[in-house]
Amino acid sequence: MFHKEGFKIILITFFVVIAGILLAQFFISTEWLQKLIQVAFLILLILILQFFRNPKRTTTPDDEVIIAPVDGKVVVIEEVFEKEFFKDKRIQVSIFMSPVNVHVTRYALSGLVKYSKYHPGKYLVAWHPKASEENERTTVVIENASFGKVLYRQIAGALAKRIVNYAKEGMLVVQGTDAGFIKFGSRVDLFLPLDADIKVSLNQKVKGGVDIIAS
Repeated sequence: MFHKEGFKIILITFFVVIAGILLAQFFISTEWLQKLIQVAFLILLILILQFFRNPKRTTTPDDEVIIAPVDGKVVVIEEVFEKEFFKDKRIQVSIFMSPVNVHVTRYALSGLVKYSKYHPGKYLVAWHPKASEENERTTVVIENASFGKVLYRQIAGALAKRIVNYAKEGMLVVQGTDAGFIKFGSRVDLFLPLDADIKVSLNQKVKGGVDIIAS
């Protein structure tokens, strides 16, 4: 299964690959070079398909836990001052997605969307300390009875050129369902209450919609 955000790119890539393979077949007489070019086009198609894959994940909503919003590696767990919405201290948990990870963003908790804002910005590498404040990003705050308000931020990386965010203020959202997509390399930051019990460790790989981040 592929994510709907990739349908157009997949279709364009498919036609480009077919055209490239046929052109190599008819216009390149050197056999080894012909095969090399054809294989390169096929690899391009495979890379695009794997990037936009959208594996089925079964999430049983639980208001007592925060689940991973994306696939990737935990690169930050620290107490920080959150400047945009809370303007006080929170626990930041950041998950870095490499280009080979699934890039679907899922809601980390169920609740009411209280805040949703897009910020244009730079394209620093996603693990850069200033990426959370200077890169293109979206900020979403969801409130539920157990955790109060929880903020998550989709952040574009050096390769990412478009962030898709489905959260709108006033929406009721369900944990584990589709919250958006970040195209080509990125990171997601979670800002949790100081009394949240963190269930992950640095450099741990997590699976979106499945693994528990905090309770």
